[in-house]
Amino acid sequence: MTLANVDRYDPDRVGDVGGRAVVLGGSVAGLCAARVLADGFEEVVVVERDPLPDAPVARDGAPQTSHPHALLTAGQAVLEDLFVGFGEELVRAGGLVVDTTRSFLEYQRGGFVAPGTERTPTYCATRPLFEHVVRRRLRERDAVRLMSPCRFVDYRTDDDGRAVTGVTVRDGDGPTESLAADLVVDATGRASRTPEWLDDAGYDAPPTDRVEIDLRYSSVRIDRPPGDRRLVSVPPDPPRTSGAALIPVEGDRWDVILAEMGAEGGPVDRAAVLEFAADLPVDLVGDLLATRSWVSDGVTRYPFPASLRRRYERLDRFPEGLVVTGDALASFNPVYGQGMSVAALDALVLHRALADGGIDRLGPRFFDGVAPVLDTPWQLAVGADRGFAATDDSPSATERLFERYFDRLLRRAHEDSAVAAAYQAVVGLERPPTALLRPSVLARVLLPVGGDGERTGPPRTAPPTSDQGSALADDEGALERDRPERPT
Repeated sequence: MTLANVDRYDPDRVGDVGGRAVVLGGSVAGLCAARVLADGFEEVVVVERDPLPDAPVARDGAPQTSHPHALLTAGQAVLEDLFVGFGEELVRAGGLVVDTTRSFLEYQRGGFVAPGTERTPTYCATRPLFEHVVRRRLRERDAVRLMSPCRFVDYRTDDDGRAVTGVTVRDGDGPTESLAADLVVDATGRASRTPEWLDDAGYDAPPTDRVEIDLRYSSVRIDRPPGDRRLVSVPPDPPRTSGAALIPVEGDRWDVILAEMGAEGGPVDRAAVLEFAADLPVDLVGDLLATRSWVSDGVTRYPFPASLRRRYERLDRFPEGLVVTGDALASFNPVYGQGMSVAALDALVLHRALADGGIDRLGPRFFDGVAPVLDTPWQLAVGADRGFAATDDSPSATERLFERYFDRLLRRAHEDSAVAAAYQAVVGLERPPTALLRPSVLARVLLPVGGDGERTGPPRTAPPTSDQGSALADDEGALERDRPERPT
């Protein structure tokens, strides 16, 4: 299930369902959850352990925030629905609108994916700026209160332990205090303590799917000519374990990430970064790193040992008054840029669950509804990582057949814009992977592949001309007309 078959956000669908809701975590997942809860609760309190100043700064408790992030088409559409005018405000704050049809260079299976035939406006910014804009829009709502720095200590329950009735928190360095709540949403990320709490409280902890990948990534920031808005993606591709991405962000800069699967470390200084980039199958990223000025303070590194999916939908018993969302529910290999968009889709499912049945058995109903939404990004990430992953999850015969077909599809996408567009719609979480099996796509993929499938040099390496730079800059003026929309 993807954006195409999830009900569109409608704030009027949710009536009054409760007095107070508490959201644990001020990430994109927590902020989006708070937005949909504000439609049905008199008060929504967001508890965040890090200070949340009114500025786009990285949160200390989320070190991955300093690394490049992408917002996929599905995430863009949902954020525009939840926060009307989100894209315009992002651009006013310094973010970019980039037409990825012209400016996205994606290297897959020995060649670059062909450009599409239609404009594809895409928002580009640093993760702190994305969060800042969402947070600022949320603060405008009278029903929402952000408590930071404030730490979650424990859940409160009723006498028989069947319902969560609030939380205990510690505001800064002060004493603990209790917050009563009709609903608590855990958006605390991968380190969520809910599984252990459930086990201690007499419930079963959720079964967990874990795919070991031992990813290590290193990030730097370099300066960017204002008219050059290229995005570059060279993901790891078995047996090659290294990859890179380059994203234009505010302040005339590029965020650059260098990733390696199954690694013990990563490049730690300029010389090591340049050496790493020189081993990539294309020269573009390495050339830019070598020739552009570095504006970051050294190299930022982050480990990501495994993709996790906690299967709350398989539990027979779950307390009333509690929901788990975002990375606390499922977190994927960050190389594929799915996190923020999946968090937004989670909020859309939460909205629908509230509209359909209020808070009665909300947790189980939400988990049942979000499971098929998570299936697509999980299948895409795990399928791509299977060649690296230390897992006993062997592919079925059907999965092996699809992987062979998908490999052929990517090679066909080097030359066929229609196939490339179908692929991008799936990667952007607009359409399910089954859309790649439509007769119109099948026919194009199964045609004989040309002899260009093994090229290793990028066909488009020069910066845009001045005319192209002006055309790209015009994307900002076309935001309202061409902003990302939900597929029909």
